[in-house]
Amino acid sequence: MRKKLKGLVIGLALVVSAVSLTACGKQASKNADTKTETESTKEVVIGTSNGSLCLAPLHIAIDNGYFEEEFKAAGISWRAEEIDTSQISELVASGKIDAGTQLAGAMIPQIDNGLEISFTAGMHTGCTKVYTKQDSGITSLADCKGKKIGVPSLGDSSVVALKRAFYDEGIGVTTENLEVEWVVYALTDLPLALENGAVDVVALHDPVAYNAESEYGFKKILDLSTDAKFAGEYCCMSFVTNKLAKENPKAAAAYTRAILKACAFVQANPKEAAKIQIDNKQCSGDLETNASLLESYNYAPSVSVASDTIHNAASELIRIGELKSDNPDDFVEKAFKTFDGVPNTMVYEKGEFVEKNE
Repeated sequence: MRKKLKGLVIGLALVVSAVSLTACGKQASKNADTKTETESTKEVVIGTSNGSLCLAPLHIAIDNGYFEEEFKAAGISWRAEEIDTSQISELVASGKIDAGTQLAGAMIPQIDNGLEISFTAGMHTGCTKVYTKQDSGITSLADCKGKKIGVPSLGDSSVVALKRAFYDEGIGVTTENLEVEWVVYALTDLPLALENGAVDVVALHDPVAYNAESEYGFKKILDLSTDAKFAGEYCCMSFVTNKLAKENPKAAAAYTRAILKACAFVQANPKEAAKIQIDNKQCSGDLETNASLLESYNYAPSVSVASDTIHNAASELIRIGELKSDNPDDFVEKAFKTFDGVPNTMVYEKGEFVEKNE
């Protein structure tokens, strides 16, 4: 009788144990499903900023509904948040935004210093120009040694480009051997600083660059959209936070696809894109001028060429001694991400988007 009772107790214990394990397994599965659902449905916040002509693809992706199309197809909610682009590092660190666009040169040193973002596609070339006065005696970058260079900030993309260009000319750009003087002014104040002789050279971004050249007749000594060194490199790129890339790659892919679409639209329809920006108060200016500027940039987007751009810049900055990283391949792996379902490029033809992977 005791043996039978003992066997019954053991049997009951095994049944209870099995039921408990099954329940735990179901609960674990439920928790995993809930986690996946939470990650995939979390609202994605895209940082946007009005006032900049070259951000046309970001504005067009909002206005033409490309973000809505791509995120809806992925079952993900999103919203655009107006931000101060000079505070992107703080916004990323505090989790306030998940994606955005920025001048690539400005972000490379920040990524090297630990900023948790990754580029995903190239948007356009050009939009940065360097000027001097007609009677300055400066005819090229080689003449800038010992000169005062006015820039919007020491972390601006124009400074990164100029360091690369000056290094090629044998002009020292490191802390130990600095042969130019960087002088910081607000972007809109730089043309007057040059006109008044406070600086010898200024680095400007459009439309400020275009307006300054028209108003003051400044002499252009570098144009990133036409210079042999920089013409094939992207100026502005899309990015996502590393957190989004890791936890919700479908959202990162949807965001990047929408940006590719918007870039392709701007490339095919610069005047219409300029009108949309002006009508929606995302950029001021004259329609014909804005359209002409957008047309002068290369808005044909690319994932692979964007990666090459980062590699080129990182290689030269490492050579100069401006980055902690010592291997450009490793830096690209850290600073650039690709996602399933995202083509290498898109073009807009006859009202339709065509994906290409060459």
